[in-house]
Amino acid sequence: MLWRVRTRLPDRPGALAALARACGDAEVNILSLQIFPDLGSVTDELVLRTPQGWSPAHVAALIEEAGGAMLSCSACGEAALVDQPTRYVQAARTVLAEPASFPEVMARLFDAEAEPVGGDTRPRDLLEVRVGEVQVQLRRTAPFAATEHARAASMAELVSDVLQRTGTWGRAQGAPGRRSGGRGPRYVVQADAVSAVRDGLVVGLATLGPAAPEEPDTRMVALRVDPAWQRCGIGTRLLVEAARLARTHGASAIVLTTRSDNRAVLPMVLAAGLRGRIRMTSDVITVRVPVRDLTPLG
Repeated sequence: MLWRVRTRLPDRPGALAALARACGDAEVNILSLQIFPDLGSVTDELVLRTPQGWSPAHVAALIEEAGGAMLSCSACGEAALVDQPTRYVQAARTVLAEPASFPEVMARLFDAEAEPVGGDTRPRDLLEVRVGEVQVQLRRTAPFAATEHARAASMAELVSDVLQRTGTWGRAQGAPGRRSGGRGPRYVVQADAVSAVRDGLVVGLATLGPAAPEEPDTRMVALRVDPAWQRCGIGTRLLVEAARLARTHGASAIVLTTRSDNRAVLPMVLAAGLRGRIRMTSDVITVRVPVRDLTPLG
């Protein structure tokens, strides 16, 4: 069985050797090792191959008997053996080619976890970077090392530089909802929805849903755009109008969720000029936009 393990070892000579010796005695093979130094301690990420039948409790006992503090342990596949510098180079190439993939790339690169369910009350550590006016966040059980915070910040700076140099933000704002050679749709406001209408057909719709029980002043938003009209700024305009409509109804923020591989999210929020927050998990992106400072719809 393969396990991805994070442990904190004292920063002294022989600490890693003691762990390696304990693994050898237990017939556990260390297949990869990544080291994150810090003041007074060192965080090590290892991929271990253990005998069949081992559980996370067995792995934790091994680590702790060798003098380490267990931070996280999860089963993994052979993809965890990919060389880490290679992963970062590949991630950089992906975001250079398509900056909108940044949230998805970050979620994979830093092992974002799914939202906790049931009685899972384990604390989650936070990694946060900024792209324009948008905060991008992800959480996981294993604490993020200072090295990882620095790598994430560098990746965010790369995305910001690419977007600014290519003028992506300006183009998205410059011609919202306009097809080449044609006129853009009309935006029709109803009680709890905003529609983008072209030639009598609804090509986009943003609907305000009920507030979350834990946040009564927040409205959920469902947003969709006809595939034939995507990448035309309609989603951005609908997001702005839905935010203003929510403010009209007294909300302080709107929240929308989508798949983690939806690459329209980042450019849509950036082009809207809103101060948003994108929170990522392994399979879902959640966007939260404060609306207190927006002008309500008349």
